[in-house]
Amino acid sequence: MTNLMYENLSEKIRQASYEVHKYFGTGFLEKVYENSLKYKLEKINLEVYQQYLIPVYYEEIKVGEYFADLFIDQKIILALKVASTLDKIHFAQLKHYLKATGVRLGILINFGNNKLQFKRVIL
Repeated sequence: MTNLMYENLSEKIRQASYEVHKYFGTGFLEKVYENSLKYKLEKINLEVYQQYLIPVYYEEIKVGEYFADLFIDQKIILALKVASTLDKIHFAQLKHYLKATGVRLGILINFGNNKLQFKRVIL
């Protein structure tokens, strides 16, 4: 039996994502899935920050910023996609979010495929 980081929380996110994907299928804008997943996760009493601001610093100065789609229980960053498949650039983007925040676990969720893609990324 494996011991995954935030296994129970990850499973709740996975289940909610599957329910949203099952309801809508493919073809909607990313924002539709984002808003629906936020609602679904809050409904099960998870703390959800939407479009979470991630400042990027070089030494002591702010040099940029990102916005993570969803940040769950201050533990997991979610990057949602609507693409035919997940590409290296999607993984790189999530790794940048993790590096900039110090958060260790991120999950890429792709609603753009007939089969939901759910990939954990650990930094």
